[in-house]
Amino acid sequence: MHIAEMEQEAEGVGDCYDAIFVVVRYTQLETVMEDLRANGTKNIVFVGNNVRPAHYAARLPEKNVMFAFALSAGHREPERVVSLDLKKITIGQLKDAPSNDTLIGRIFESTGYRVVYELNMEDYLLCHAAFVLPAAFACYYTDGNLRKLKENTAYLNRMLDANIEGYRAIEGAGHAILPASDQDYESAAYRKTCLRFFRLMCATGLGKLCASDHAMNAIDEMSALNRDMKAFFDETGAEYPVWRTLERDAGRYLIK
Repeated sequence: MHIAEMEQEAEGVGDCYDAIFVVVRYTQLETVMEDLRANGTKNIVFVGNNVRPAHYAARLPEKNVMFAFALSAGHREPERVVSLDLKKITIGQLKDAPSNDTLIGRIFESTGYRVVYELNMEDYLLCHAAFVLPAAFACYYTDGNLRKLKENTAYLNRMLDANIEGYRAIEGAGHAILPASDQDYESAAYRKTCLRFFRLMCATGLGKLCASDHAMNAIDEMSALNRDMKAFFDETGAEYPVWRTLERDAGRYLIK
């Protein structure tokens, strides 16, 4: 099975593959849309943060469009890429679209990746953004040094409150909370688990690589995701005061 990865622009628009995996930042998607439309490949997989998957799927009406999020992180340095890959990917289509489970199974067969096939990637990606963006705010609040927050229980609780505001807005708009393990997000158990995770994120090198390094090197992407998440909140009439407070405290980093 041949797979093409598109970064800044397609190489050989006339080439045809079983699937193209589009691995670019959210802010770079527009740079590849025309090449994707012109290419004869039917199966397109957008990998990464995306809070408007239905919009991008509609832009490619002749294609079989899927979305994915891989558990990997890292940043570029002048002569190397520092990265972490946990060999797990969540991948699937928009709700009610035909399943591509068999195709994805063939693609990832013998790769060593743990594949979670998700039938509703739109809601999964919305929920992912609602969890990740408060963490990005924390990175900007501390100028990229999350260790400053490891004992700041009040701020960690505000991060969680912002996440819950996001989940309320998503659920209130008729979307599902995904993964299913987060559906009891109002419970004390969820709060305890998340606070433990946030403390770990702030106290370890893993948190630096997975959270702050990406946030500090992708300010444009985090800003765009925040802009579009707030547009979603506003369109659905949601209230999100804690989110706004964390956004304000992120200060000069977010691009308005």
